[in-house]
Amino acid sequence: MAPIRRLVLDVLKPHSPSTVEVAREVADAAGVAGVNATLLETDREVQNLRLVVEGEAIDADEVERRVRDLGGTVHSVDEVVSGETLVEYRNQPQDPSPP
Repeated sequence: MAPIRRLVLDVLKPHSPSTVEVAREVADAAGVAGVNATLLETDREVQNLRLVVEGEAIDADEVERRVRDLGGTVHSVDEVVSGETLVEYRNQPQDPSPP
C-alpha cells in the first residue's frame, strides 16, 4: 500500500487545548515529520483549525484518533497526497478564478 505523505484536515476543537498543544500531539503520531496548524476561525466555544500534516508514512487513523482524544473533530479531509513523492497542487483550467 502506498504511504500517505500529506494530509490536510479541517478540525473543530474547543479552546482548550491550545493550537500549540494540538500541533505537538499530532506531530507525535507515527510517520509524521511535521505539522502546520492554522487558526481559521474562533468563536465563544470552539475554534476551527487547518492542519497540514507531512511525513514519510503518516498513520491517518492515529492522527484522527489524537485529534479526537484532544476533544476535536475532523470535519473533513481536504487533501491527501500518497505515493513515493509529494505531488504539489496546480490550478486546472476548470478551477474557479481566485477572488
